[in-house]
Amino acid sequence: MSTQNPVYSDPEQNFTGSSKIDEPVYLTIGYLGKAHGLNGEIIMYLTTDFPERIRTGKIVFLGKDYRPITIGLVRRHQKGLILKFDGIDTIEEVELLSKETVYVKTDSLPDLPAGEYYHHQLLGMNVFDESGNDIGILTEILETGANDVYVITGKEGKEELIPALKQNLLNTDVKNKTMVVKLLNYFNQD
Repeated sequence: MSTQNPVYSDPEQNFTGSSKIDEPVYLTIGYLGKAHGLNGEIIMYLTTDFPERIRTGKIVFLGKDYRPITIGLVRRHQKGLILKFDGIDTIEEVELLSKETVYVKTDSLPDLPAGEYYHHQLLGMNVFDESGNDIGILTEILETGANDVYVITGKEGKEELIPALKQNLLNTDVKNKTMVVKLLNYFNQD
């Protein structure tokens, strides 16, 4: 997951996908592909780690204007899920939804175990080293397979890369949007 570089002069920027601090935050869970059959069903390609939460009766949001729509039917498909939305009953109606992004509100996400965070909770955090020095803002999270890597961008645009390993993350305060990290010392200073 990535985000734009921070805009230090814009207090409204929140680095979570929404442009305003008071705007509800939405997260992508998938995108709609082609119609499936003639009765208003469509294939949804998943980008979520929690596909089991996509179920009949759930309200999701479509497109850049986050139009709410209720899922009327869900079933598995080899490439994702097949969805049928309430009120969408023909192939002509469902074809209009093709290529739309599907979102959920962050307040509907499941709680994570203690010490684990969603990326949107971390992006935009003010990051400090263990001595209290301001390093910058967490602007991007690189998913490498082994572990995530946090990209911290300082006010001068300099980037620090911090592997998201337990020994490097000293304190994460989601409420106050701050993080304390141990900077890596690659060179032995004698």
